[in-house]
Amino acid sequence: MNTNTQLFTPPQPNSSALVQIESSRAVQEVQAALVIAKKFPRDQVAAMDRIKNACSRPTLANVAVYQYARGGTDITGPSIRLAEAIAQQWGNLTFGFTELEQSGGASTCEAFCWDLETNTKRSVTFQVPHMRYTKKDGNKPLSDPRDIYELVANNASRRVRACILATIPGDVVEAALDQCDETMRADADASPEAQKKILATFEKYGVTKEQIEKRIQRRLDAIQPAQVVSLRKIAASLKDGMSKADEWFEVEVPNAEASQLLKKAPVKKEAPPLVLDGSAPSPRETFLAKVQALNVPWEKVGEVLFQNGVLNDPRATAADCEDGEISFALASWDKLSQIVKGGSSK
Repeated sequence: MNTNTQLFTPPQPNSSALVQIESSRAVQEVQAALVIAKKFPRDQVAAMDRIKNACSRPTLANVAVYQYARGGTDITGPSIRLAEAIAQQWGNLTFGFTELEQSGGASTCEAFCWDLETNTKRSVTFQVPHMRYTKKDGNKPLSDPRDIYELVANNASRRVRACILATIPGDVVEAALDQCDETMRADADASPEAQKKILATFEKYGVTKEQIEKRIQRRLDAIQPAQVVSLRKIAASLKDGMSKADEWFEVEVPNAEASQLLKKAPVKKEAPPLVLDGSAPSPRETFLAKVQALNVPWEKVGEVLFQNGVLNDPRATAADCEDGEISFALASWDKLSQIVKGGSSK
């Protein structure tokens, strides 16, 4: 028996019909999300517990805080990964970005965060030129679709973070940051294996072991837990694109160029400290004298030292500081004293 089978081909809708169908579907999705958010409102206490539990994971805490230098002051804040984790655990939120248009060698995008329960929405529209900026080659146009997508996504993620942080209450974000700090300090590993991970992390950004040791003012095998925490914040800042490696680590200058710079640089002579008994002051005596010269309550100084990874215990007094902490503080005293004076003047 012979049978002839003919496949049925449904009629293809035109482009205007497709647009109408897609628009209708999007409206229905938004309406359904709003109804569900109203029907099942968030439990803020349970949401805070979920956020703190998430920030107790070392894998999140280690990339949760970025840090960058601006005007002689180190600025810290929640990273993109932490903002996303807070939004996920807070619940009844939708966030992301949309590429609205791509023309003229640039992409026009919109980043947003929408609290479906309170109907509060934060959005920002921005343009991303399809151009990569490098100090060596200058402006380099991009033509590979993958490179363009990665560039747009990288720029959009920072705008999405800003929208999330503008939507979620500030005290919730502060509680998450505090929990991440506690987790990082408890998980600060200074073992040889951790030192290798530090080198591998910064090697991606062209930072050598010598540059790291110059920043922490000691050999890497003698690194302190507080310095591990500080380096993790710097690594998170580099990963998020908030700062560049040369803002944290001194760039090695070739010998010929270095000699020319030394010839041009003025020689600065500092008078030795006055000592009544004729002996040189110890680092602890120098540290206490510098703290006293600030004419600022120790609570303020200790808070700055703790926030910048110098002190392990924020409740420690000046006399309780360990020798390693004192050496670290003296090595960065110019920057730390500027932060203390700037904060006390507000």
